[in-house]
Amino acid sequence: MLRKVFILIVSIAMTTMVVGCNTFKGVGKDVQSGGKAITNTAENVSEKM
Repeated sequence: MLRKVFILIVSIAMTTMVVGCNTFKGVGKDVQSGGKAITNTAENVSEKM
């Protein structure tokens, strides 16, 4: 019984870590897209000056 509980807890922990990694990866892509947009805007403004 204790072994089954341990396996269940480890499985839940691993699933949570995998989901967390995907979430952080998505946030990283969002931040990267935002940075590119800011860079493009800055370049456009500097070209017009």
